[in-house]
Amino acid sequence: MLFPTLTFGWFFLAVFLATWSLQRSNEWRKILLLAASWVFYGAWDWRFVALLILSGILNWGAARLILASGDNERARKAWLILGIVLNLLILGFFKYYGFFMEQVSATLHAIGWERDLYIMEVILPVGVSFFTFQGMSYVIDVFRRQTAPASLLDMTLLMSFFPHLVAGPIVRASHLIPQFKEAPRITRGMAAMGVLLIVWGLFKKSVVASELAINFVDPVFFDPSAHSPTDLTFAAYGYAVQIYCDFSAYSDMAIGLAALLGYRFPHNFNQPYRARSLQDFWRRWHISLSSWLRDYLYISLGGSRHGLTRLCLALGTTMLLGGLWHGASWNFVIWGALHGGVLAIERLWREFKPKTWPALPAFLGIIITFHIVLLGWIFFRSHTFADAMAFLGGLGGSAESALLTPLMLGLIVFGMALHALPPRAIQNVAIKVRAMPGVLVGLGIGVLILIIDSMRPEGVAPFIYYQF
Repeated sequence: MLFPTLTFGWFFLAVFLATWSLQRSNEWRKILLLAASWVFYGAWDWRFVALLILSGILNWGAARLILASGDNERARKAWLILGIVLNLLILGFFKYYGFFMEQVSATLHAIGWERDLYIMEVILPVGVSFFTFQGMSYVIDVFRRQTAPASLLDMTLLMSFFPHLVAGPIVRASHLIPQFKEAPRITRGMAAMGVLLIVWGLFKKSVVASELAINFVDPVFFDPSAHSPTDLTFAAYGYAVQIYCDFSAYSDMAIGLAALLGYRFPHNFNQPYRARSLQDFWRRWHISLSSWLRDYLYISLGGSRHGLTRLCLALGTTMLLGGLWHGASWNFVIWGALHGGVLAIERLWREFKPKTWPALPAFLGIIITFHIVLLGWIFFRSHTFADAMAFLGGLGGSAESALLTPLMLGLIVFGMALHALPPRAIQNVAIKVRAMPGVLVGLGIGVLILIIDSMRPEGVAPFIYYQF
């Protein structure tokens, strides 16, 4: 069930009306939200609802066993390790089993040990990376005594809550469970912000991202050798705009939907292409993932506490694993290695840069950082390493296709121009909207939705991050 569809619209309307009718009973309200979330997830494949429930029970149980261990640190660590291992087994089996067996088969073939390996075709559950990371962060936070253990209902709802279930943000227990414990309230400000974010996300996904993907980016990346260097160059820029508009649209809509149900999610994007360094980029891009990697992986690997060498190793390892989190492909490993390597270089440069050298002008930092990110997106988007190299090689080729149109160029420019808006542009509009009469706001939103529907291409493509 995709957000930008009429089916989801009717589903959300029913959930919205039903949950607010139960606002006097918070427990029944949460039960209704949990059941609705399972219906939402089951609309994709009902068989994996059991996996979602099992994962919630697993993490709830691990946290309870940690709590029951009291001050016995050895037992607490044992239950923590067991909880993390079980989460990783779920993620590893569904996401990396096929990739692992392919590498084993290729290795055996390379050394002359031919074997017929039995390789199952494993279906990847939508959002498995998001809800397993969310479960692990909860268990780790309970172990660190940073959050109190939740009830089984609150824990399963945390992991199943449909607005963020399949593509984030990765909302931590310490942020959302306290909200579950109190009866939610909705203000005019929350409603205005929620509706604006949903409409804005609908536009970015249905018009900008989908139009670029269908009519420009996908055809060029499908066969780079058939396209001119101009098309390849602008397809790379187009994909940068596409993935930003696609993923930030999901996050905006998730935040907006949660707000209409009375809950607050953290923001997940902050104009990432205006970052002045790669470190700054990761403070702005997919903030819930980057902060998760920082707090649960980078710091656990030593962070900046054990000298510069250890810091650089921690950066590289964190980003390599962050690349693998996105999928079982060498391209994701290369993407992670590129980011980890540049982050380490930036740190070394800050440490050893001659004090007499002037700081890099802000605009140069933005241009350099964006093009490093752009290079990484080519590997991220390409299906194989060979495809990525063919794309890069084609930038110096001589093919004479002309797929780039004024519309595609305009969408690319528009997507980049979004990063020049005031950082609080949507919030400022919401402040004005909440003071307007409700009837006028409703009519305006309806007209905007009709305009977006008339502008978007036929069909609704899944969000890019559904595959992760």
